[in-house]
Amino acid sequence: MKQSNYDPRAELGRGMRLGIPIGLGYFAVSFSLGIHARNAGLTAFQATLTSMLLNASAGEYVAFSLIAEQAAYIEIALMVLVANARYLLMSCSLSQKLSKRVTLPHRLVMSFGVTDELFGVSMSRQTPVEPPFYYGMMLVALSLWAAGTGLGVIFGNLLPQNLVNALSVGLYGMFLAIIIPAARKSRVIIGICTVSMGASLAFSLLPYVSKISVGTRTILLTVVISALAAWFFPIPEEKQPDEADAANSVQGGDADEA
Repeated sequence: MKQSNYDPRAELGRGMRLGIPIGLGYFAVSFSLGIHARNAGLTAFQATLTSMLLNASAGEYVAFSLIAEQAAYIEIALMVLVANARYLLMSCSLSQKLSKRVTLPHRLVMSFGVTDELFGVSMSRQTPVEPPFYYGMMLVALSLWAAGTGLGVIFGNLLPQNLVNALSVGLYGMFLAIIIPAARKSRVIIGICTVSMGASLAFSLLPYVSKISVGTRTILLTVVISALAAWFFPIPEEKQPDEADAANSVQGGDADEA
């Protein structure tokens, strides 16, 4: 991979420009998340600080939901870890795309801002990712994410309750927007989502099991169902170009002999 001419200011500008559309999307989602935080009893400062430190819609939604249920700290911490586990894989993949100028201090700061969208933009670059580029995206996108959460709490306290309830539905729409495109391409995902919803409902109604706290039930269901899905429906590994060429050449040789 060739290194292009390095201009820190230009890289920062590119990152900020790409961060604007991402940040606008974040703002819309985090506004609904702020209303959810408000319903859980958090202040605007607390919700904004949470978004500044966590930077994860699913993780924050789980955290706010468990806070509303008055779950134990350990349950909240474990559930957020499970919900955000995918970022560990993203970070490993992103580390292979970084420029040689990305030292350990830069890696530590950049790892704080690994999100689905910033990861996707970085991986789509034709050149290695430079620190100023990633910082530019983080500065714009994550600022709008935190601001949207705080404003969601503020306006949630000012707006009529009926309107607040209507706006809070937007967060569920975000999750549907994540699930539906993938489910349309895979019956396995449809089945897993159906099993997850059915199991969650059953666990909330069945005797003994329903007495377990919401956080613990969610952790158990997430880990068990995802592990079983990975075991019974593994994603096949894609053949590398060299392996595919070798396989084709072998098949071609067999055909010639025939």
